[in-house]
Amino acid sequence: MRKQSERFGTTLHTETIQKVDLSSRPFKFWAEFDDTEHTADALIIATGASARRLNLPGEEKYWQNGISACAVCDGAVPIFRNKPLVVIGGGDSAAEEAMFLTKYGSHVTVLVRKDHLRASKTMARRLLANKKVTVRFNTVGGEVTGDDKGLMSHMVVKNAVTGEEENIEANGLFYAVGHDPATALVKGQLDTDAEGYIVTKPGTSYTNVEGVFAAGDVQDKRYRQAITSAGSGCMAALEAEKFISEMEDERETGPLDGTEADQARKGDNTVVPEYRTNPLL
Repeated sequence: MRKQSERFGTTLHTETIQKVDLSSRPFKFWAEFDDTEHTADALIIATGASARRLNLPGEEKYWQNGISACAVCDGAVPIFRNKPLVVIGGGDSAAEEAMFLTKYGSHVTVLVRKDHLRASKTMARRLLANKKVTVRFNTVGGEVTGDDKGLMSHMVVKNAVTGEEENIEANGLFYAVGHDPATALVKGQLDTDAEGYIVTKPGTSYTNVEGVFAAGDVQDKRYRQAITSAGSGCMAALEAEKFISEMEDERETGPLDGTEADQARKGDNTVVPEYRTNPLL
């Protein structure tokens, strides 16, 4: 993808951006360890989201060697096939991941810290009815250990009420305890939801600031897949290019008057918010 971008004339700079100012255009931004002010007519925010970890003993050693935060991404890996697996979490995501893992693992144990599931009634009913799933309430995860191949093989589980501990066989551990979007850079400048994800207008990558677009997991808390992130990145690129083209046209010819704007929109039945013309036309 990088080579393809360069082939079409894209100039790439790899920098860590430490600050942005979206209060006026051109937007301003500064790279880490550099006080030089840079500007941009449009910005695409694609900073992603990171899965929350539990920092269990042994987590670092067996991360990606048995421990994962994405069942859909890693569940079909051979080391998990026909093996006992564990999911930690009590919401819809945990229920979905556990049921997905039943396709590959021999059995799935779900550890729920509280005495009830937070998942919807439908999801909870499906999870509890699945014969390949055991839900252990009032239970938390403990130390993770492995075999001589460096792969996870067991973990300690603890009853949160009685304090009783048990070492169980588990060749895979999947966290389903949420994600944290990387939005600190634009906090207070872009609209975000209660969980910190950037709010985009439905069907687009548009944020509440004209000329700023958001793509990928930083605005998607549902799918969180590489292919959906790539798709939304493509949308953002198309919309940003269209936005810049319209800016350049206005500089040369001035903004559209009321009649011209009406003519430009004539016959357009789209219901999603857009700039003066459909970005895909």
